[in-house]
Amino acid sequence: MKRTSRDIRTANRYEVLRRIIAGSPTSRQELAAATGLSLATVATLVGELLGLGVITEVGFEDSAGGRPRGLVAVDAAGGALIGVDLAETYVRVELFDLALNVLARAEEEMRPGENRPDRVVDQVASAVGAVVERAGVESARVLGAGVSVPGQVDRATGVCAYAPNWDWHDVPLRDLLAERISHPLYLDNPLRACAVAELWFGAARGCGDAVVVNLGTGVGAGLVLGGGVHRGVSDSAGEWGHTTLVLDGRPCHCGDRGCVETYTGAPGIMLNLREVSPHSPMLRPGDQTATVDALARGVAAGDPVAVRVLEDTARYVGAGISGLINLFNPEVVVLSSWVAAAFGEPLLDAVCEAVGRHALRRPLAAARIVLSPIPTDPVCLGAATFALEGALRAARKGSGSRPRTAARARGAGEP
Repeated sequence: MKRTSRDIRTANRYEVLRRIIAGSPTSRQELAAATGLSLATVATLVGELLGLGVITEVGFEDSAGGRPRGLVAVDAAGGALIGVDLAETYVRVELFDLALNVLARAEEEMRPGENRPDRVVDQVASAVGAVVERAGVESARVLGAGVSVPGQVDRATGVCAYAPNWDWHDVPLRDLLAERISHPLYLDNPLRACAVAELWFGAARGCGDAVVVNLGTGVGAGLVLGGGVHRGVSDSAGEWGHTTLVLDGRPCHCGDRGCVETYTGAPGIMLNLREVSPHSPMLRPGDQTATVDALARGVAAGDPVAVRVLEDTARYVGAGISGLINLFNPEVVVLSSWVAAAFGEPLLDAVCEAVGRHALRRPLAAARIVLSPIPTDPVCLGAATFALEGALRAARKGSGSRPRTAARARGAGEP
């Protein structure tokens, strides 16, 4: 499908804003050079962002001759954004200013058996209220809350269509959250959240094609194709974790067997450890995080069992990533989420070695494989970006007023 002029304008506006956030203060001339857009187009888009109150004029840069260049920067105090990382084992919420600096955090553990929709809504609402209170931000200044939900999400309706790890089917989560949270809500899933975070602020910035591999309790791949997040015809793209890696292998929550997730997600890593050493003290039954952390410490200390489990896991991850590289020919593959962060460089090195054995030479030569450089929770950051994008879009549909007064309609952000 061809993109409409409105689609292109929206993408250009987001790209200009990304550049301003990354390089404040900056001039319109620098933005034109960085984005490849004409100076006239950049000037128009900067004018729109100024009108929305997202950025502000901050003076002029010194000139060696000629007309001084005006500088613009993000108006960090112009509003606040909430990012919610709703995962299988925890609820994490971060509150950001408009420069996407973290102002406050809250986290609650998701205990086994407490994943009923009403219980999840209670936890999210409690954590959202906590971060707003801790940051001392007036509720009216919050432009919106982006909520990342594991599984397949219908952004238009705010329905969690399918979350296999929770056995959720067609849960109207946005409507349930709206009963407890007054801010505009923008739902998507962690694959897109991580991809958007890397595209705006991380290793995929400036890339036309990238794959962001999300390694956590669940596993998936956020796809950046042609400079934008690829969602698929039914918002279902990126379910790499439910592609078959081992025929007739381990049973998966989705009902299939041998899925990538069953060997590379946190529960799968626990099984890898159990197969290598059934009575290992690093195995903490019922506690994925503690097991992964113990393994990471073991790898750092040179424990042979931990090293063996890391190598086995990396072989599975590398085989799966090889398929992604062969299929999409990306510029960069980013290892993201908490499992990748816990293992760090040893996992990256082992994955790169495994990919080198399986991927085709030509697409492999064009790809970099890196750890996510984002210092905060990339899912929260990406979710907050959904809220920023949604607020900008809602303001544009309105009368041109500032996002905080025009973004009351509940919808979904669009990177």
